[in-house]
Amino acid sequence: MAEREFDLIVIGAGAIGENVADRAVQGGLTAALVEAELVGGECSYWACMPSKALLRAGAVLRAADDVDGAKQSVSGGVDPLGVLRRRDAIVHDWNDASQVDWVRGAGIELIRGHARFTGPKRLTVTAADGTTTDLVARHAVTVSTGSAALLPEVPGLAEAMPWTSREATSAKRVPASLAILGGGVVGCEMATAYASMGCPVTLLSRGPLLSTLEPFAGEAVQAALEKAGVDVRIGTEAASVHRTDKNVVIELADGSRLLAEELLVAIGRTPRTVDLGIETLGLTPGHWLTVDDTMLVKGFDWLYATGDVNHRALLTHQGKYQARAAGDVIAARANGEPVDDAPWGRHVATADIEAVPQVTFTDPEVASVGLTAEAATKAGYDIRVVDYDLSWIAGASALADHYEGRARAVIDAEHEVMIGVTFVGREVGEMLHAATIAVVGKVPLKRLWHAVPAYPTLNEVWLRFLETDGRGTA
Repeated sequence: MAEREFDLIVIGAGAIGENVADRAVQGGLTAALVEAELVGGECSYWACMPSKALLRAGAVLRAADDVDGAKQSVSGGVDPLGVLRRRDAIVHDWNDASQVDWVRGAGIELIRGHARFTGPKRLTVTAADGTTTDLVARHAVTVSTGSAALLPEVPGLAEAMPWTSREATSAKRVPASLAILGGGVVGCEMATAYASMGCPVTLLSRGPLLSTLEPFAGEAVQAALEKAGVDVRIGTEAASVHRTDKNVVIELADGSRLLAEELLVAIGRTPRTVDLGIETLGLTPGHWLTVDDTMLVKGFDWLYATGDVNHRALLTHQGKYQARAAGDVIAARANGEPVDDAPWGRHVATADIEAVPQVTFTDPEVASVGLTAEAATKAGYDIRVVDYDLSWIAGASALADHYEGRARAVIDAEHEVMIGVTFVGREVGEMLHAATIAVVGKVPLKRLWHAVPAYPTLNEVWLRFLETDGRGTA
């Protein structure tokens, strides 16, 4: 079969790969997307979207139960079958037809199959039926293959066939009991979701929950999980695992034993760079791909990596941000146009290092952007920390009868700008973008005094930050 040529070839048709190809096509290039699974990728079918669908019913029910006049109409708990039906609808029953239509409508060629490098700018794609297609890129290849769940080397764990995030978000029924290894975002979100559906959950974590965030965030989430009936065990490790006919048996390091129908492992991610043939390029399979701010893989002038696989920020929105930068710069370089490498240029991705926004959809939600106080101090900033109790804001009393929440601003004292903001409380995720603009835009505190928050909303915390800090001037 003759080789097929494109200006750009993107491996992985998830949200990140789609954006790289789309921006390149808008820049006048031809592009092919290669996908071995579903177009739309992990986020659409096994991560962001299905997990939020599993969480939403419980969040709505708890919110209604905290408003007099609404709580009287709440009878019973979450209907697990209804939750799973809604999840199935949101992921289109794992059918990617609508995503395929979008790809074709955007002028991008879709090639189904598993891609492997055979040399510089050269790939062979093997379809499900065994047929192969040879591809050549005129200008660039982008690896957007994402990441997979990491399984630790615990004796018997792999043989016990544990759940990963994929099985947890795509389960067809709620298990009789669930054990979770890992106290990060996935572990905490899935503990919240399954507990809300009536499943007894035990969460095992080596360290504090949500340990990369402000400490008070993990403490609030742990308290809420325990209130919901989750057995949270901090400082606990699995020594070995085996599966019986009815349960997974987890032998713990302290000598005790835990039984659960299913075990979810959520301790981290590993790059999908195995079986891509990257060894033909002098790269190591199973390793992350290190890139510069234009997403160009170090040591190459044609190979790019976007999204989880480059390990800069393992979040869909940050991967899409990288993808937009990469698609633009690939088109610019192919067209012989100058590339703006300035920190604020559109052809570079710099906001995925110290200004990353993230929402953890537990109850309470945790919304954060930028640096924690600890991270800022370690980075050498001279900081001030401003904390505020969100329950003191009028908007909180309008939102719920017993609102609990906390907010923190980390201020760069030298430049008088915020470099980190964290909110913990119900529905705080919708407050995050204002914080992101303040941090990314380096808005001076003196200017923030004139960004007047609407009353009565939780956004009044912005005024309270400034008043508590006491250093800005109107």
